[in-house]
Amino acid sequence: MKRHIPNSITCCNLISGCIATGLAFGNSIEMALLFIIIGAVFDFFDGMVARLLNVSSPIGKELDSLADVITFGLAPSTIIFSMLHVMSYPVFLEPLRDYLPYVAFIMAAFSALRLAKFNLDERQALGFIGLPTPANALFWGSLIVGVGDKLENHSWVLYFIIAGILISSWLLVSEIPMFALKFKHWGFKGNEVKYIFLITCCPLVAIFGISAFAIIVAWYVILSAIVQQTSTQK
Repeated sequence: MKRHIPNSITCCNLISGCIATGLAFGNSIEMALLFIIIGAVFDFFDGMVARLLNVSSPIGKELDSLADVITFGLAPSTIIFSMLHVMSYPVFLEPLRDYLPYVAFIMAAFSALRLAKFNLDERQALGFIGLPTPANALFWGSLIVGVGDKLENHSWVLYFIIAGILISSWLLVSEIPMFALKFKHWGFKGNEVKYIFLITCCPLVAIFGISAFAIIVAWYVILSAIVQQTSTQK
């Protein structure tokens, strides 16, 4: 019986992603983000429970990736899709209003590709290669919930959204090493980057609220790139 518990938790992640997608199509962006976060909680605990119960299995690994494609790939892409439908467009792009929003789903495709690579990449046991899909989903969800109302009335923002989709898609499958918040011990030595990251996140949340999570993900990518550059130069 206990071998079914982790997969049940993973299915809760998948269901959360489906609900988030449906809410995003209905333009309930705040609730969609909430269910993405709920899905992330389930995603955190399914692997932990599997290890605690010693019931890890290949089907669990595959199911986890399938759930993540929905919750952290399709759901955030749908949030962007909905925003692209209602925001202002430059006059010359107005005839493309019914078509350009579908560009958002490029990110869903790259999320699936990133997860497929993750399942086969043995280098990602202690860290990540490329941007993790939960971080990407949290970036877009918090950005649009936090400042979407302020941005959607400016037609020039469209260019940044399209560019952001393409950059995110590239980051998902890039070869940039990114640190994971996994601790072998709690000492500062050897965990300097992780502690610096966590310490700097706290004031950002206090100052910027929900929008801070978009800033935090951007800071995570920048800090990972700095660490990689520093390691290369040694």
